[in-house]
Amino acid sequence: QVGQAEVVLVGCGAPNRGMGWYHAVQMLEGRCPSASLDYIIEPWFLGGGAEGPGGPEFKEWADDSTSKYGTVFGTSVGDLPEPKQPRCALISGRTADNPRLFKECIDAKCSTVILEKPGAPTVAELQLMKDQAEEAGVGVLMGYNKNVCKYVRKTREFAETIPGSHVTFVSNNAYENTPESLGECFERNAEGMLKNMAIHELALLVSFYDVSVENIESVEADKEFSSMQTLPGPSGKEFTDFDKIKFTIKTKTGKEVSVAADRCGGTDSYATVTDTDGEEVFRYWMPDEEDKIAVEKLQAKYPTAMPYFFTQDPDYVTVKERVAKHTVTGEEAEGVATIGVAVETLRVAEYLTPLLMEQLK
Repeated sequence: QVGQAEVVLVGCGAPNRGMGWYHAVQMLEGRCPSASLDYIIEPWFLGGGAEGPGGPEFKEWADDSTSKYGTVFGTSVGDLPEPKQPRCALISGRTADNPRLFKECIDAKCSTVILEKPGAPTVAELQLMKDQAEEAGVGVLMGYNKNVCKYVRKTREFAETIPGSHVTFVSNNAYENTPESLGECFERNAEGMLKNMAIHELALLVSFYDVSVENIESVEADKEFSSMQTLPGPSGKEFTDFDKIKFTIKTKTGKEVSVAADRCGGTDSYATVTDTDGEEVFRYWMPDEEDKIAVEKLQAKYPTAMPYFFTQDPDYVTVKERVAKHTVTGEEAEGVATIGVAVETLRVAEYLTPLLMEQLK
């Protein structure tokens, strides 16, 4: 419709499992009014994975979406027709495929691109993508949804009222604490915890706490909390990663902030504020009481979907709506992280990982 961006979702994944699928559901249900999801590109389930696990369920969902909403499904960005309205791509595939898919989206005349975390496997690749976008005049924004989260905003606002206060951002996943479960997690997220799960928190530090590689004065791991393991993945290959990590960064400009991440800590994230005596004076959860009601409704509607979709549901909507609106009107997508923030965030992740691993040996 007039005033809507023509959205292309690249990389959908399996119904109830893939983050791309949940993005699709939110747009198809009209929750992002400025976004019209016209195309879904899913090379795996419409290609080599059609007969395998999840394939038949994907086909059923795709057929249903086409008949209900007129969404066009395809296997290649290169097959897209000319855009009828300003086109926005949301790339939600595997990180390793992002650089190639990103270039294809630029060639397909997308005027904006939303990239899921961390954007690319390495700083060099993400920097190249940033350069390609600038040359083509394409805006690139990141799916760092915690940048627009209520609990982050409330925590920052409260901390500003307490002189000398200290903020800690805590991120949890709900993996089983077994070698099999964590080994599978380590292999599937082989870029490592700081480039994967804790990258959202690092983006907050870059966005709001002056953290950059050049501005880090020190980083100190909390050895009591933290744990690093070497485990075999399903392929038999071994991976070394943190199953939980907590650290404090001090910047050269005098800021201090902490991050904790635990693969087996549960489904909820939160942030705390401590005063100058180290006493906790504030804690805000995601989801809060108000959001929990919405989470329960979504769980009833999609009982087999990944639980973290629901706790972050309103923030996913906010990011997509702001970027879609920006695509059409040019107005700033307020609070949404840019690819510039993403490059620095990835630089920080690459810088911190060996330092923290060394401290935990």
